[in-house]
Amino acid sequence: MVRRKQELEPSIQPREFHSIEEIDRAAAKLERRIKELEAVNVQDAVLNHTAADDNAIHNLRSSILEIYGEHSPEYSRHEHIRMWAGPMFINMSRNQVIEATERGRAQTIGIVNGLIDRLKEKREELTDTVTPSPLATFSKLNLHPRIESVARQLFLDGHHWDAVFAASKTLLNMVKEASGEYDDDGAPLVRKVFSKNNPILAVNDLADRTDQDEQEGIMHLFEGAVMAVRNPGGHSFPEGSEQRAVEYISMLSMLAYIVQESKRRS
Repeated sequence: MVRRKQELEPSIQPREFHSIEEIDRAAAKLERRIKELEAVNVQDAVLNHTAADDNAIHNLRSSILEIYGEHSPEYSRHEHIRMWAGPMFINMSRNQVIEATERGRAQTIGIVNGLIDRLKEKREELTDTVTPSPLATFSKLNLHPRIESVARQLFLDGHHWDAVFAASKTLLNMVKEASGEYDDDGAPLVRKVFSKNNPILAVNDLADRTDQDEQEGIMHLFEGAVMAVRNPGGHSFPEGSEQRAVEYISMLSMLAYIVQESKRRS
């Protein structure tokens, strides 16, 4: 009979966290519970029976259950957590009850902080093993506003290469606007605008050979963006991974910043 009873008892099942976002949500929930505990006026709760301490503990128990699960070691250990520390006996004075409740609050907050610290450890472990998704990478990019305005929603909607093509067209429009050259387009346009010999838009002072080499290099970057991205995009743009699309958009954004920072020469 004893063996049968043991077989029916559920085994301990540690919670497995599969993403950093899951861990962050769990830690944030426990941090809210700490704030609720800290906000309890213990003296008022004991003397006037406001139940504020009971509510804070109930919320904490519920959060531990939601985060870790019914059969987790954390819930098994803290299922009956109380805002109380020390002995409890008949005819305790109200001051004694207040002191025991205050000690219990400090102890409980320490326990919750311990849970948060372990979540942070799990987060660090997961960070070391998880490669950020292209979407997460895209969201963190500091894109040029003009590029972001045309590419962001397309990318988020899953049209990654449409976003790349839209960004490339916007970049060429920026070159035309900054240079005042509207008669040319594509590679001829950027060769003329960023030429090292007589550029319309200069990326430096062109004071020496090093400056001229940089100017020519920037010209080739724009030329490559036109020939490898904008031109194919108008016909049959090559499909590829989301990550590669992110890299193209990031490159186009960099070139957009260069246009913005370039000096127009008479």
